[in-house]
Amino acid sequence: MAEITAAAVKSLRDRTGAGMMDCKRALAEADGDEERAIDLLRQSGVAKAAKRAGRDVSEGTVQVSANDGSAIMVEVLSETDFVARSEAFTGFVQNTAAATAGMTLPDGQVLTGADLFELEGGEGIEHELNKLRVQVGENIQLSRVVKLAAEASKTLGSYVHFGNRIGVLIELEGTEGQESAGELAKGVAMHIAATNPSGISPDDISPEVVERERAVLIEQAKGEGKPAEITERIVEGRMRKFFEENALLWQSYVRDPDITVKDFLGQAGGDTTVTRFVRFEIGD
Repeated sequence: MAEITAAAVKSLRDRTGAGMMDCKRALAEADGDEERAIDLLRQSGVAKAAKRAGRDVSEGTVQVSANDGSAIMVEVLSETDFVARSEAFTGFVQNTAAATAGMTLPDGQVLTGADLFELEGGEGIEHELNKLRVQVGENIQLSRVVKLAAEASKTLGSYVHFGNRIGVLIELEGTEGQESAGELAKGVAMHIAATNPSGISPDDISPEVVERERAVLIEQAKGEGKPAEITERIVEGRMRKFFEENALLWQSYVRDPDITVKDFLGQAGGDTTVTRFVRFEIGD
């Protein structure tokens, strides 16, 4: 049997778009003959499925898998809602979340499907993805994956919105000894799902975004014909409103608009706060 080299696998993958595992198997069956391997991939439907990868995907599902001290969130996209609700699709998403939870991923880094496939254990997920494409006849994409691993002194929470189109992972600190820490984290995760904040505090919002907003507000205030000293106060007041709408801790808590998220966390006592969060939404 011919030796199947990494270069041969890459060449076949570049030509067909098929997954690495599928290319290895086809080359092995074809005894290293690339043209024969291409025919085998075409016969199995894998090559045809790979060609669908360029078609638009606007539907899909977000899935969370939580374990002791860590949580995984994956986003898988499809062309139609019909496929996204199918048993084959939802089964793949659930299995992918579970399989990814057992892989070694960089903490807090959002990976693309292509990134994941290059890691140990990723080949099997890519193989199952191509099988699903063949089965449903649509372009299916493993869009994003993220893993949060928390220290023992911190609390992880998650929330997936009804319909599985929005998912949130969150990490809190200052929750030691709090029996309700899990519910607290879930409450803030639900809030993030609803409001899509740009950062935890004003300092976390991109300086470019802040300066662009300030520039717009300055021109608006100037257009109102106010004196310079009044214009400055108007702009600062409107910037505060901007931060109240976009900085998580400054936002009005969705389940009790009379208090901020910071106030809500403060009700638990101590110095409970949000250290990080990740939000996935289908289509964003």
